[in-house]
This record gives sequence, C-alpha cells and structure tokens, in this order.
Amino acid sequence: MIDLFLKEFEAEAKTTRKMLAIVPDDKYDWKPHEKSMTIRSLATHIAELPSWVTLAFTTDELDFAKAPYDPTIINNTKDLLALFERSMTDGKKHLVPANESKMDEMWTMRNGDEIYLKCTREELVRVTLSQSIHHRAQLGVFLRLLNIPIPGSYGPSADETGF
Repeated sequence: MIDLFLKEFEAEAKTTRKMLAIVPDDKYDWKPHEKSMTIRSLATHIAELPSWVTLAFTTDELDFAKAPYDPTIINNTKDLLALFERSMTDGKKHLVPANESKMDEMWTMRNGDEIYLKCTREELVRVTLSQSIHHRAQLGVFLRLLNIPIPGSYGPSADETGF
C-alpha cells in the first residue's frame, strides 16, 4: 500500500499545485456564500492536508478539544505553495516501508467525547487523499465563480480546450 499511496500522492500533487498556483493574492478573503469558507481557509486546508499522513503514523488520535485546529496564516500564493510543499515533504517521509506494518492500526479523530472518525491508519491515508481531491474541486468552483480559468485535473479543462 505504501508504494501505491506514494504514487497517488505524487499524481494528485501535480494537479493540486496547478490549482493552488492560480489563487489570486487579492481574493484570499473572498467566499461565494456566507456558509462557505474563505479562499484563504480552503486553500490553506488543501495545502496542509498532506501532513495528515504524518498524523496517521505519529499519533493514535487527533482530539480538537485538546489541540484546537490552528491553521497557518497564508496571505499570498507564494506562501501557499511553500506550505503545500512542506506538507507534502512531511507527509511523504512517513510513507515508508517500515510503516506498512502499521496500516491496520486504529486511529481516531474526535472533539472530546464526540468521535468524528475512527478508522485504520490506511483508511486515514485514503481519507487524506479523498479530502485533498474534494477540497481541490471545491476550490475550482470558487475560482470559476471568479472567472479564473481552471487547469485540467484528469485531462484538459474546458478552459484549456476552448469549450
């Protein structure tokens, strides 16, 4: 599984880099709806997600009651991309053969007594990939609403093909 996850993380990172690279510095506080995150919050979350792999292999749980989420403050795209690269490096250093034997161990995300997620470490790595893809697509919608041309993910986008 480690080799498969490394391959997937590298493939998805290429698309994520393209999407993060087009976030305009003057739109970090914009959001499409009152219930939506700002572009800053969403893009920062995307950039930090690869570090969840580190959590999967270095902790047994994440308890927001004990360790509230404290996102990195990002104000420009250069810093956003740097954060993503640090997170990728951090996460990938735990996708090593020695951790293959830990894949079936349980991991929990909670807020005190309220359990959000209880899964194996392998499932958490999969959730990390899924969350990255999900939120990257969400960012694409935000950017589309700002009339920013969107790069392709698994082939060319309508902006790239002229449709």
